[in-house]
Amino acid sequence: MSVGRRLARLAAHLQDPRKVAAFQRLCGVEGPSGWAGAGQRGPVANGGPAGGQAHPAGNTAGNGAVPGAAGPPRPWSRRPRRNSLTEEEDGSQEFATRSRFLYYLFSLGTELGNELFYILFFPFCIWNLDAWLGRRLIIIWVWVMYLGQCTKDVIRWPRPASPPVVKLEVFYNSEYSMPSTHAMSGTAIPLALLLLSYGRWQYPFMFGLILALCWCSLVCCSRIYMGMHSILDVIAGFLYAILILVVFHPVVDLIDNFNLTYKYAPLIIISLHLALGIFSFTLDTWSTSRGDTAQILGCGAGVACGSHVNYVMGLQLDPPPHTLPLSLSSLTVTVFGKAILRLLIGVIVLLLTKVAMKKATIPLACKIFRIPHDDVRKARQRMEVELPYRYITYGMVGFSLMFIVPCLFHFIGLS
Repeated sequence: MSVGRRLARLAAHLQDPRKVAAFQRLCGVEGPSGWAGAGQRGPVANGGPAGGQAHPAGNTAGNGAVPGAAGPPRPWSRRPRRNSLTEEEDGSQEFATRSRFLYYLFSLGTELGNELFYILFFPFCIWNLDAWLGRRLIIIWVWVMYLGQCTKDVIRWPRPASPPVVKLEVFYNSEYSMPSTHAMSGTAIPLALLLLSYGRWQYPFMFGLILALCWCSLVCCSRIYMGMHSILDVIAGFLYAILILVVFHPVVDLIDNFNLTYKYAPLIIISLHLALGIFSFTLDTWSTSRGDTAQILGCGAGVACGSHVNYVMGLQLDPPPHTLPLSLSSLTVTVFGKAILRLLIGVIVLLLTKVAMKKATIPLACKIFRIPHDDVRKARQRMEVELPYRYITYGMVGFSLMFIVPCLFHFIGLS
């Protein structure tokens, strides 16, 4: 058998949804009573239900249950996690899990690739730890996520078939599957954090490496547990992120220096990110990946423009060179209290900025392009509304992160 054929068989094996279902059963996840056979395969929509026969009458055992065996722990019923843009008629059903610990652990892992984590992690890093490090992490994150989302829409592989897979969340069920952008961000952020911070901060290398591996493993495994990706999707996302890091890590200093010092950097940054966003909006059907891509590009443009304004106005957020390498040994109760207060006040400002810009941009875009906005959810799915809404809203969030909030801290004495 040729090498190419062996690789094709291996890829088909790793893409098999039954492997995902087996991992879920191993972790105690059960589908509803009468769930279709785990071995059923065939053409399905993107992660939607597949046709098949239910269990024989009278067999109400869930996934992984053994008829006649001693009664397992009482299962804990849940509904799939969803967001405001998720269709109610998505075919998802109630599921049960026999391990609350694993459910919350993998929920934490999947949140490490969601907006809530980003709006806490990046601000904390920039406001409290090292703005130099935070800017570079965001540059890498923007390119990793943009390339990952665009690759999904080029390859167009569907989500794992359900059944046999049990969907524990449907946040991104409308997106394509290959590669896993959660796995990409969960690989790129911790590894970039290690590469950029080691030598600049004083800590044992093995500590940073173990933290990065645990972070990456938790995020990758969580996507299989949630039923959102096949094993192949996750492996591809991991390797793709490594490849992007190899390319962008050597030039991240050059990109950051350009953002700070070049006279026309804001104009070029806004134009480039906007053009990339328009290119990614040429899909045949709507999916959350279009809005997420515009959101990521807008945030990256806002952060870069805010950094440029800081540099031009002489607002130095980076630690002075004589303080390097930085150390956590100087952490005191006062320093910790100020850090938490900065995070609390700053995140509130960012959320208020997001809400205000959302309230302003959606009706304005609907009015300009003459789109009815009685149903906001449907209006947000139109390209003419979603692109300016996401780009402008999150561009202002990024600009506030780098410029407005630090100015506020300086004004109230928290800098």
